[in-house]
Amino acid sequence: MLAEDPAIAEQGITVVCLERGLVLYGEVESPHRREEILRRVAERFPRVPITSDIGVIRTQAPSQVEELP
Repeated sequence: MLAEDPAIAEQGITVVCLERGLVLYGEVESPHRREEILRRVAERFPRVPITSDIGVIRTQAPSQVEELP
């Protein structure tokens, strides 16, 4: 569903079905994108509890130079 939705097109999310509901794992590029994914999954499965373990990765260039030893 997430990969085929043209507005989301997200392939990096793993969905696991457990006795207590769905757990979503992965990383996305913004908090807004994470919330949109959770909203769409909740719309599709309105009676199923959903737990999110979706992290937000940094998409901007580093602001400092990394110094290696």
